[in-house]
Amino acid sequence: MNFLLLVVETNSEMRPPSLLLTMVLLNGVWMLPAPTRVAMESVNMRHVLRWRPPPQAGGHAAVLYSVQFQGEFELTVLNGSWVDAPECQLTPQTHCDLTSDLGSDSDYNVRVRAQRGDRRSPWTRLHPPFNRRHTVLTAPDMSVTAVGDALHVTFNTLPLIAVVSVTVWRKGHELQADVYTRPAEQTPLHVAALQDGAVYCVRAHIVLNTHLSSRSTETQCVSITGPGAAWKKPTTVTGTVVMTAGLLFAVFWAAVHCPPHVCQSYFRKEPLPLSLSPDWDVRTPTLSSEEAELCEQIRVSVDPQG
Repeated sequence: MNFLLLVVETNSEMRPPSLLLTMVLLNGVWMLPAPTRVAMESVNMRHVLRWRPPPQAGGHAAVLYSVQFQGEFELTVLNGSWVDAPECQLTPQTHCDLTSDLGSDSDYNVRVRAQRGDRRSPWTRLHPPFNRRHTVLTAPDMSVTAVGDALHVTFNTLPLIAVVSVTVWRKGHELQADVYTRPAEQTPLHVAALQDGAVYCVRAHIVLNTHLSSRSTETQCVSITGPGAAWKKPTTVTGTVVMTAGLLFAVFWAAVHCPPHVCQSYFRKEPLPLSLSPDWDVRTPTLSSEEAELCEQIRVSVDPQG
């Protein structure tokens, strides 16, 4: 068990006897061990603080954690005050998403401590301070499709403050490529008036500042089908629907407005066969004298002991 010895000595101008105040506090009775391995994981401008639970923190009650941060504004204007991370106060998780809290390009001090009941640990600070310009950028998730004589380039989940740079060229003419640069919130990209039947290739990467950019995506190439292909299928479907509706309308109109004598001339009833007629006389055929002579009565006896 460790002891903390606090010695306070005061002197007055009237030269009183020196006052020696000794306070002995039991360190470890009211304090929890501090969290360890505090680190910031920042990928594509998403900043997550992670830490390990304090050692020897066994017990029945849950250990809760609180996170604070201190930016340039808090350090210089607010006299070094700390701000509570609103989503990470008394949380049982061992991680904290600080993306919305660390919103400038200044250096941030970050710290975390543990608490169980009335017992709290010392603060554990992140070393070195974190700056979001040190985030790791990955290649964007890009999709390229041909729409008529144009290219449609879309991206999935880009960092909001980043810029995406898209390179487009006709296959075999990469030295004549066009580069389109736009903020992430202004995607997707639409490149129109391309050569019919040609194959165009696209590659892109993310730029955060002059010193930080991601690796490029894999090159994706698509064939331009021409402006007619964009409306061919919709026009075919529309024509089929119109023709079907017109035919149904004509049949319905004819059924409602057709005069009886005209309808009977176009829709005549076929006569029933004689065998299905209700007036047909069903007669049993009789045998002629020649056919009767061919029939002789045969009597057969059966021997019961046979």
